[in-house]
Amino acid sequence: MGRTYRIGQAARKLGLNTSVLRYWETEFPQLQPVRTRKGQRLYTDEHLELLAVIQGLLHEQGMTIEGARRKLERDEQIVAAREAGDEETCASLELEELRRSVASELLAMKRLLEGNGA
Repeated sequence: MGRTYRIGQAARKLGLNTSVLRYWETEFPQLQPVRTRKGQRLYTDEHLELLAVIQGLLHEQGMTIEGARRKLERDEQIVAAREAGDEETCASLELEELRRSVASELLAMKRLLEGNGA
């Protein structure tokens, strides 16, 4: 399994509270740390990478939990399609992701312009 981190260690590495990690476990099905016999959570390096992605989506990109969850699910679908050699599905999913990104950027620009009285 490689290196593991208890919840406090993982939270410190990411600059988050342990309560945030526990909450994200309930919101993101991809995030399922291993539990010891005593019920303590053990996070792997892969979990920390996923947590950093979630943190970036929520805190840096300003996504909602639902939006971040959908983004992670789409990313998983793209990877699965790519691994299966299904280039058509992969291209379709990537195009849809690009469309959503452009629409989001346009909406943000519109709000910015409306907020400035333009």
